[in-house]
Amino acid sequence: MTTLLSRFLRYVKIDTQADETSTTYPSTAKQLTLSHMLAEECRSLGLTEITCDEFGIVMATVPATVSGSVPAIAYVAHVDTSPEYSSVDVNPLLHENYQGNDIVLPKDGKVLRVSENPDLKNCIGQTVITTDGSTLLGSDDKSGVAVIMSAAAELMRRAKELKHGPVRLCFTCDEEIGRGTDKLDLKQLGAHVAYTLDGGGRDEIDSETFSADGAKVTVKGINTHPSVGKGAMVNAVRILSTFISRLPTAGLSPETTDGRDGFIHPYHIEGGVAEASARLILRDFETEKLAAQAALLESIAASLRAEHPRAEILIEVRPQYRNMREGLAPEPRAISKAVDAMKSLGRVPKLTIIRGGTDGSMLTAKGLPTPNLSTGEHNPHSPLEWTCLEEMQAAVDVLVQLAVEWGK
Repeated sequence: MTTLLSRFLRYVKIDTQADETSTTYPSTAKQLTLSHMLAEECRSLGLTEITCDEFGIVMATVPATVSGSVPAIAYVAHVDTSPEYSSVDVNPLLHENYQGNDIVLPKDGKVLRVSENPDLKNCIGQTVITTDGSTLLGSDDKSGVAVIMSAAAELMRRAKELKHGPVRLCFTCDEEIGRGTDKLDLKQLGAHVAYTLDGGGRDEIDSETFSADGAKVTVKGINTHPSVGKGAMVNAVRILSTFISRLPTAGLSPETTDGRDGFIHPYHIEGGVAEASARLILRDFETEKLAAQAALLESIAASLRAEHPRAEILIEVRPQYRNMREGLAPEPRAISKAVDAMKSLGRVPKLTIIRGGTDGSMLTAKGLPTPNLSTGEHNPHSPLEWTCLEEMQAAVDVLVQLAVEWGK
């Protein structure tokens, strides 16, 4: 675990925040810093077929140790972090031999409370890693990156002992803004199935994700000096605020839903009197329900257009990713092999759903079955983000055994 920890700490200190307003790929050049580092580390491990293209996508192969026709599998993680909170100057803190207490973070008076994070109780006596409270930790998804690299190192170290087929490593950029697989060549990846390492806790296998659309609401008003605003000014800020206030809050919001419930989530507002906009995400496990959510946005806009005829109110909706459920059905071994790997380790696998999405959602839609596996991520996209070293090590063990299961 010492090497796993050193990898993780090295990766999270590199700022790789994505930018959804960018038109480039990757959306931020700083993501390439980690991509190039990973390519070099793959070379140092003795992996083969190592590539790092202009888009920051890294691929490499752990060579097969068995002959004959054995399916190639791929392990996938993303190097970028969420644009929702800073990842500049990440200062990870280790809480070794954690005793089940609330954890006070030194910056900004933030407290990681057990009452709000019951999963902490599963980590008593282990090493919990947090931020100092001022940034993201970047466990989403640098836990996955570190887990994959450590699993590859273990497979190489035990090459004479472990029998497995080819294992492809793949690291992507811009997953957090829904573009993680835009430039990924599946023929070059050459895998029969893949697994994203981008999940919480341990021993979980995510076989469903949300279906997701992104939306932008733009209000165009008329700006004048406020001293002569009567009858002339059309305040886009006020109209947009009214729009947001008319979104459901008793239900259909992240604050009031769980399980299989969907939601509409406004997460960013910007602008002024002349023009103001909000970005929202639409989520549901049933893809057809996204259309109803988009229709709700349009109905709110229609009522506001009637109330403010001189304002222009625009609703833009774009697809992001889709529930992987249907795409996994044609290759049931994608799930059963992961179950077998965990059982071989004496674990109790948990088949779960993820109230979010991964690169696996897009890969599955493109024809590559890609369930998601645990890597110990908790509170992603938050300065209260944390992970557990032993949960990450458990994920390493699963990946090593998973390669063996596919080699049988």
